[in-house]
Amino acid sequence: MIETKHLTKSFDDHIVLNDISTIFEDGKTNLIIGQSGSGKTVLMKNLVGLFEPTSGQILYDGRDFVAMSKSEKIHMRREMGMIFQSAALFDSLTVLENVMFPLDMFSSMNLRERTKRAMDCLDRVNLIGAEEKYPGEISGGMQKRVAIARAIALNPKYLFCDEPNSGLDPKTSLVIDELLHGITHEFKMTTIINTHDMNSVMGIGENIIFIYEGHKEWQGVSADIMGSTNKRLTDFIFASDLLKEMRAAVTTGH
Repeated sequence: MIETKHLTKSFDDHIVLNDISTIFEDGKTNLIIGQSGSGKTVLMKNLVGLFEPTSGQILYDGRDFVAMSKSEKIHMRREMGMIFQSAALFDSLTVLENVMFPLDMFSSMNLRERTKRAMDCLDRVNLIGAEEKYPGEISGGMQKRVAIARAIALNPKYLFCDEPNSGLDPKTSLVIDELLHGITHEFKMTTIINTHDMNSVMGIGENIIFIYEGHKEWQGVSADIMGSTNKRLTDFIFASDLLKEMRAAVTTGH
């Protein structure tokens, strides 16, 4: 479990995050949503230590990340997996070598053990047969799956995903969502996903935090959204005419 208590982040005199207290739950897909500029990316960067909060606490299973020393934070980050918006694979390395990279850097396994672990992760994301290919030789959706395999190679307790469906078609996005949801439950990770994808919100949103102008405006599950009376949330979620029609149909029973 990750918990923030009164988390605030300012840049000079500009408050970007304002007194955010929330819980990201174990074994669930926790989604952070909000308009561009709302502060959700800054929130994630605070959670992983790329930014230092102005005030407040970030607790990893009760451990105060903000108060840790530099060496303690480095050790803590070994419990984290990260999936970047662009996949961020190494073009000069094969798919297998990309997945093995964190194992080569941080594990005490021998080569045979590292290779087996990497192949197991590739099997989990249905990429057996692509291990000798290079990133430029595979599709964007496959690259994201390689990124997921690499992120889980060290069996992290916490998984952070920054817009994992960015640039993907709806069908491929659904595959990525199902993978993230599946591995979250399988490994009982605390998974946090920054997303604009409303299909993800409605499909795998087990704990949703809506950020509005730097503060937590709403928190709940996807099933609560259709009946929500929070206007800022509904204006954000049901921005398209199609979604408005879907919501109207649900609320009126037609």
